[in-house]
Amino acid sequence: MAKVIGIVGPTAVGKTALSIKLAQDLNGEVISGDSMQVYRGLDIGTAKVTPGEMAGVPHHLINIRNVDERFSVADFQQLANEQIMEITQRGHLPLVVGGTGFYVQALIENLQLGADHFDERSVEIRQKWQQVATEQGNQVVWERLAKLDPQAAAKIPVTNVRRAIRALEVIEKTGQLFSVQTQAASPDEYFLIGLNTERAVLYSRINDRVDQMVKQGLIKEARRLYQKGGEHYQSGKGIGYRELFPYFRGEVSLAAAIDKIKLDSRHYAKRQLTWFRNKMTVHWFDLVSGQDTIPEVEQAVRDWLQK
Repeated sequence: MAKVIGIVGPTAVGKTALSIKLAQDLNGEVISGDSMQVYRGLDIGTAKVTPGEMAGVPHHLINIRNVDERFSVADFQQLANEQIMEITQRGHLPLVVGGTGFYVQALIENLQLGADHFDERSVEIRQKWQQVATEQGNQVVWERLAKLDPQAAAKIPVTNVRRAIRALEVIEKTGQLFSVQTQAASPDEYFLIGLNTERAVLYSRINDRVDQMVKQGLIKEARRLYQKGGEHYQSGKGIGYRELFPYFRGEVSLAAAIDKIKLDSRHYAKRQLTWFRNKMTVHWFDLVSGQDTIPEVEQAVRDWLQK
């Protein structure tokens, strides 16, 4: 069984810097959990970590597809699991870093893709039991599971409230015991770190990041993708690229296209946060404001690793 650190959250909150520091201090390697950073040549618009920023830390699942190729969540799940196993066998710590919520969720919960989808009912159940855990403690959640499905509870530690809530969700949604489900629990253990900051600050940082991307050559990068037929590719649906295609066709001004990138980026950040809060057990930190610090995050990770 591998122990894996996940770092999630919206864009522009410091995930890359944190991942490098943790990897350096804890002998780690980074697995990208971003659906767009797999594409070669899409560097600026995806905020891809640069060779200099990597600081010698090995990175995986970056630049593994051409822009005309598809990359599915099932592909990610398989490749990420392979990397986790290999990194662990080297005696290193895997760190899954990214903002694509469904990718990270599919990995940590070992979702059987195509059969296990979340809906409003899933969100309701998870929020209900997460509130119980927060107000009354993990023990109360686990005891409820033990009453309904002793066999499942016997395999889930009291401390793993995420798995306990998942089991209760399956029981409530299907009317069947979690212990008889064909879907297996993920064999790996995850500690999820979430980065966020106050919304007005976050939105301002997103706007600034888009301006910086434009200065770094985003328009040229997007035009190359457009000229290769990017409108028809999965890679061309990414934020920072799709908004520029109407500009290349002469349908909107460059200023309007850039404003649309900022708007779509802010909306995406909001959706990311909603996803992570509703569908996963995340330990939240705010490094941007200084409310929390990297040493505090690192200590929380060390404490978990020693359990």
